[in-house]
Amino acid sequence: MVMAMVRSGVFRTALRGGSRTSAAPPKRGFASLGHHAVAYKLAKWEKITYLGIATCSVLAIYNLSKGHPHYEEPPVSFLLFFSFA
Repeated sequence: MVMAMVRSGVFRTALRGGSRTSAAPPKRGFASLGHHAVAYKLAKWEKITYLGIATCSVLAIYNLSKGHPHYEEPPVSFLLFFSFA
Protein backbone atom coordinates (compact mmCIF):
# COMPACT_ATOMS: atom_id res chain seq x y z
CA MET A 1 0.00 0.00 0.00
CA VAL A 2 2.79 2.40 0.90
CA MET A 3 4.58 1.51 -2.32
CA ALA A 4 1.48 2.40 -4.34
CA MET A 5 1.34 5.78 -2.62
CA VAL A 6 5.02 6.41 -3.34
CA ARG A 7 4.47 5.66 -7.00
CA SER A 8 1.40 7.87 -7.25
CA GLY A 9 1.80 11.28 -8.73
CA VAL A 10 -0.20 12.91 -5.94
CA PHE A 11 2.21 11.75 -3.28
CA ARG A 12 5.25 12.86 -5.31
CA THR A 13 3.71 16.26 -5.88
CA ALA A 14 3.02 16.63 -2.17
CA LEU A 15 6.63 15.71 -1.37
CA ARG A 16 7.96 18.27 -3.84
CA GLY A 17 5.91 21.02 -2.25
CA GLY A 18 3.32 21.17 -4.98
CA SER A 19 0.20 23.25 -5.00
CA ARG A 20 -1.76 23.15 -1.77
CA THR A 21 -4.55 25.35 -3.05
CA SER A 22 -7.47 24.16 -5.11
CA ALA A 23 -6.91 23.78 -8.82
CA ALA A 24 -9.18 26.72 -9.70
CA PRO A 25 -8.62 28.28 -13.11
CA PRO A 26 -6.87 31.66 -13.13
CA LYS A 27 -8.91 34.84 -13.29
CA ARG A 28 -9.80 36.16 -16.72
CA GLY A 29 -7.93 39.09 -18.14
CA PHE A 30 -9.53 42.30 -19.34
CA ALA A 31 -9.68 41.13 -22.96
CA SER A 32 -11.75 38.07 -22.14
CA LEU A 33 -15.52 38.09 -22.38
CA GLY A 34 -17.68 36.89 -19.57
CA HIS A 35 -20.39 34.28 -19.87
CA HIS A 36 -23.15 36.89 -20.11
CA ALA A 37 -21.52 38.70 -23.02
CA VAL A 38 -21.04 35.46 -24.94
CA ALA A 39 -24.65 34.42 -24.27
CA TYR A 40 -25.85 37.85 -25.45
CA LYS A 41 -23.88 37.60 -28.71
CA LEU A 42 -25.08 34.04 -29.27
CA ALA A 43 -28.71 35.09 -28.84
CA LYS A 44 -28.18 38.06 -31.18
CA TRP A 45 -26.70 35.93 -33.97
CA GLU A 46 -29.37 33.28 -33.50
CA LYS A 47 -32.07 35.93 -34.10
CA ILE A 48 -30.17 37.27 -37.13
CA THR A 49 -29.91 33.75 -38.55
CA TYR A 50 -33.63 33.07 -38.18
CA LEU A 51 -34.43 36.44 -39.75
CA GLY A 52 -32.11 35.65 -42.67
CA ILE A 53 -33.73 32.25 -43.22
CA ALA A 54 -37.19 33.82 -43.24
CA THR A 55 -36.09 36.60 -45.62
CA CYS A 56 -34.47 34.19 -48.07
CA SER A 57 -37.54 31.94 -48.00
CA VAL A 58 -39.90 34.84 -48.72
CA LEU A 59 -37.70 36.13 -51.54
CA ALA A 60 -37.44 32.65 -53.08
CA ILE A 61 -41.22 32.17 -52.98
CA TYR A 62 -41.76 35.61 -54.51
CA ASN A 63 -39.21 35.10 -57.31
CA LEU A 64 -40.36 31.59 -58.16
CA SER A 65 -44.04 32.55 -58.21
CA LYS A 66 -43.52 35.18 -60.92
CA GLY A 67 -43.82 34.14 -64.53
CA HIS A 68 -40.88 34.02 -66.88
CA PRO A 69 -40.77 34.45 -70.65
CA HIS A 70 -40.38 31.52 -73.04
CA TYR A 71 -38.53 32.14 -76.27
CA GLU A 72 -38.20 30.09 -79.42
CA GLU A 73 -35.16 27.88 -79.39
CA PRO A 74 -32.53 29.05 -81.86
CA PRO A 75 -31.71 26.70 -84.73
CA VAL A 76 -28.81 24.33 -84.13
CA SER A 77 -25.67 25.21 -86.01
CA PHE A 78 -24.38 22.01 -87.60
CA LEU A 79 -20.92 23.49 -87.98
CA LEU A 80 -20.60 23.78 -84.20
CA PHE A 81 -22.19 20.37 -83.67
CA PHE A 82 -19.77 18.46 -85.96
CA SER A 83 -16.65 20.51 -85.25
CA PHE A 84 -15.68 18.28 -82.31
CA ALA A 85 -15.65 15.04 -84.34
